[in-house]
Amino acid sequence: MAIDPGLSRTGLAISDRSEVIASPAGVIEEKSREKLLIRIKEAVIAHQAQEVIVGYPRNMDGTAGKRAQESAELADSLRQQIPVPVRLWDERYTTRTAHSYLNAMDVRGKKRKKVIDEVAAMVILEGYLEYRKKNKEKIGGI
Repeated sequence: MAIDPGLSRTGLAISDRSEVIASPAGVIEEKSREKLLIRIKEAVIAHQAQEVIVGYPRNMDGTAGKRAQESAELADSLRQQIPVPVRLWDERYTTRTAHSYLNAMDVRGKKRKKVIDEVAAMVILEGYLEYRKKNKEKIGGI
């Protein structure tokens, strides 16, 4: 399962067991960190996730800013609450890629706003799965 954390909306994506297809899995609309953790934990259980990938929004120069720190803190909190590995994954360009997907599918307006976060999570998961496939090993993320 991949998570694209946001200030008030957090996108989720899941893959099939063979790790070939990443699919959007919904959006959690929650500003409270404590409530968000509960909702993510519920999603992990519901989807029987074996691993959680948290988007880590580095700056374009590779440094970690405030949003990256917030993602790292979310990942640390999740590690304490769920019994599966939690990894950070560089999410630079994922929102841009998600917008490109939605442009190609001609998704506009309110519908676009509703799905952009889960599509971004799907892009994060696709990148992670592709990396795993190419490296055929367990990886440590960031």
